[in-house]
Amino acid sequence: MKSEVSIESIKKLEKRLRYISGTIKQNGRKILNNYPITSPQFIALQWLLEEGDLTIGELSNKISLAFSTTTDLVDRMEKNELVERTRDLKDRRVVRIHLLEKGKVIIHEVIEKRQVYLGEVLEKFTEEQTSSLNELLDFLHEQMKMVDEK
Repeated sequence: MKSEVSIESIKKLEKRLRYISGTIKQNGRKILNNYPITSPQFIALQWLLEEGDLTIGELSNKISLAFSTTTDLVDRMEKNELVERTRDLKDRRVVRIHLLEKGKVIIHEVIEKRQVYLGEVLEKFTEEQTSSLNELLDFLHEQMKMVDEK
């Protein structure tokens, strides 16, 4: 089914999403200023929290950084006791990155502060509007994944 969305609507939506994304990133950086991690480290820690232990290659793909850059990132996080390298139990040749308690605490605190910010933004929304927004964003995300898989 081909969409009948006008080019003007698409332009307006792209601009709004770009502005929203920029605002979220700016606010996220402000929150991270109070923590001993960088934005790329936050993204890496988030993936480890959600996915569990990952190899450097897997993490590199998730965060869209070069393997060598991800290795440097993990080295710094390991030095700060946020993660540790562990041998895979099934295949000792495989090294996985494991999220440590200090990393978990930081991620949970940062996410909680981001949620508080979003709660303040949504104060004037009704429950129905928030629910509709969630449904539409879920649908948008699903469609993006489908297009990306082509």
